Amino acid sequence: MSDTTPRATSNRSTTPGSSTFKDYIGSQWADRDRPLPAPREQAAFAAERRARISELHPGRTIVVPAGQAKVRSNDCDYPFRPHSAFAHLTGWGTDTVVGSVLVMTPNGSGHDATLYFRATAGRDSEEFYANPEIGEFWVGPRPSLDEVAADLGLATADLGAFDSVSAGFDASVLVVRDADTDLTRLLDDRLGSAVGGAPETDGVPATDDVLARDLSELRLVKDAYEVHELREAVAATKAGFDDVIADFDQVLAHPRGERIVEGTFNRRARADGNTVGYDTIAASGHHACILHWTRNDGAVQPGDLILIDAGVEVDSFYTADITRTLPVSGRFSDVQRLVYEAVLEAADAAFAIVKPGITFRQVHATAMEVIARKTAEWGFLPGTAEESLQQDNQFHRRYMVHGTSHHLGLDVHDCAKARREMYIDGIVQPGMVFTIEPGLYFQQDDLTVPEEFRGIGVRIEDDILVTEDGAENLSVGIPRTPSEVEGWIARSGR
Repeated sequence: MSDTTPRATSNRSTTPGSSTFKDYIGSQWADRDRPLPAPREQAAFAAERRARISELHPGRTIVVPAGQAKVRSNDCDYPFRPHSAFAHLTGWGTDTVVGSVLVMTPNGSGHDATLYFRATAGRDSEEFYANPEIGEFWVGPRPSLDEVAADLGLATADLGAFDSVSAGFDASVLVVRDADTDLTRLLDDRLGSAVGGAPETDGVPATDDVLARDLSELRLVKDAYEVHELREAVAATKAGFDDVIADFDQVLAHPRGERIVEGTFNRRARADGNTVGYDTIAASGHHACILHWTRNDGAVQPGDLILIDAGVEVDSFYTADITRTLPVSGRFSDVQRLVYEAVLEAADAAFAIVKPGITFRQVHATAMEVIARKTAEWGFLPGTAEESLQQDNQFHRRYMVHGTSHHLGLDVHDCAKARREMYIDGIVQPGMVFTIEPGLYFQQDDLTVPEEFRGIGVRIEDDILVTEDGAENLSVGIPRTPSEVEGWIARSGR
């Protein structure tokens, strides 16, 4: 790997280059007092996660890159976020240095882990002041090798040493391929098509895909630290919803009120966390029937329902994922309340069955029984609820085409590379965290429903922790019944 600046900006640089200037800017700096930090709380949890991956891949070198910054335009990057597998195995969070690489080397009884990253340069180097990508004048100081070693409980080495270390890798190396395409290409070029494809271990071919699968499945059950962080994310998200309701007058007054909602929530996410965990959905009126409406450029009108799907990502990268559907004027109309109560009934029915030992797919099936029954009662289906629930029919899914649940954690859709038999067909276990989010969406031009239903979209989404004997709704403190929601809005003074 190269230590040079990733993208040249010399065509517009005016930084002096004379030796006189270099001597001057590199001198007369006060010494810094930088005591070594105590290990952060998550260091022990991250070590346990590495031990579990080590057990699954004995004798294999494992390479987990943090990744590089992604270009937004020209030489401007998106905010950096490391790959979730790297975050999970190191616990470094928002302090992660761009381009870092975790290497787990087999030692006969397990693995030795080393974190390679670009350590801070001396103030007598040109990087210090002249490198807009990584220079301290431009992006702030980076930690030393010793500081990170103490902070994370990991051996550390300068990123420049990775080239020589990786030159000694053989075909048994496994790499998280989608984390850093340049690094993956480098390893592929050195080792050829054999990368991640060495002979199987204990009858299981240890490919890069298997590593990615195992890293995903490692996150299916959350440890105590992860649950704590998810609680913090939910608490910050509730504050964001409170902020939005308090700003309803401004929301209504602006021609793109949905963006006022988005901006208000995102301000809270930056104040109390790292950022939002995903693009905020602020969908008013018939926009609520568009499942991933993130354009958020519409007006918010009196009498509308506004569907807000939003979550704060805290500094450890764990995110909440909450949806509330709110009557902008403070009161549900009769038809809006009817639809809302049906969705709430589906959510409550699904939550009621959650406990260790059920299959994950049962949560969705239970919610769908309510959705089918309600839409049949209203005369929207070409048959009974029982007929609709038959696999070849599913008429009720016209009004809710998405699933009811997904795992939640470092990614808003966590554990995505887990095997089907571990995910949708998996057995629910204590420590799992997933959403329950049924909805009903009646498009504004849907002729299968009466006119008064058209343009109404409702979703209620909560974050659920599986306990030893049942489940806990982590977001139950965010009002969710019709009366609670109306009272919530009324307390804001509207």
